[in-house]
Amino acid sequence: METKTLSPDGTPLAYRRTGRGPVVVLVSGAMSTGATVAPLAAALADRCTAVVYDRRGRGESGDTAPYAVEREVEDLAAVIDAVGGEAALYGMSSGGALALRAAASGLAVSRVAVYEPPFDVREGQERERAEYTVALAEALGRDRRGDAVELFLRKTGLAEQMIANARQSPMWAGLEAVAPTLAYDDAVMGDGTVPADLLASVSMPVLAVAGEASPEPMREAARRVARDVPEGAYTVLDGQTHAVEPEMLAPVLADFFEAYGG
Repeated sequence: METKTLSPDGTPLAYRRTGRGPVVVLVSGAMSTGATVAPLAAALADRCTAVVYDRRGRGESGDTAPYAVEREVEDLAAVIDAVGGEAALYGMSSGGALALRAAASGLAVSRVAVYEPPFDVREGQERERAEYTVALAEALGRDRRGDAVELFLRKTGLAEQMIANARQSPMWAGLEAVAPTLAYDDAVMGDGTVPADLLASVSMPVLAVAGEASPEPMREAARRVARDVPEGAYTVLDGQTHAVEPEMLAPVLADFFEAYGG
């Protein structure tokens, strides 16, 4: 059953819990809502209490201007408080970067797992990232949501023909609906590099997961997260890409979360 709680700034946050065992809040990434990680929640439900929520500006949650990453951390704190006062976090892609920021801020987080947080480990990526941020802000400032979605898809390496096909697909309206939150994920990612200083302050166990079939830079970013936190571990899922299959990921996460109780 869907429930709502309020963030400290008054933003309503929709969430749903399922299953039994250690409480785990699932944090979705860019261009997604809580529904995106609902299949993973279902796969975890026999071993964990999985909590799915809509990040601000998405799905059934509200939004409050101006945006700041700190507000999203407060959102997570509100959800954790609503489901018992302490929880583990799982973050997908840029949701992983948010989960790590929340853990470093001192929230009541017992452990953190992330899947391929999209930190850029390439040399000389700073200019490319800055250009994306400027172009994204311009598109959203003109309410050209479709252009913003295209920018993001192009940034992820999607071919032009696939982007053109996506524009004609039934899913496009849903992508445009959450397009303003692309700026939120861009802010969460900071300058795009692995935030070594922030990671060094994460005191709880962290599991960084990557797909064996994902590009090497994605795997390297996950490796660096595991390296830079004081208590980190890294694992690779055979045959998986960034679009990881819940049935492959859930047992690895459940083993990690159960090992630390909750």
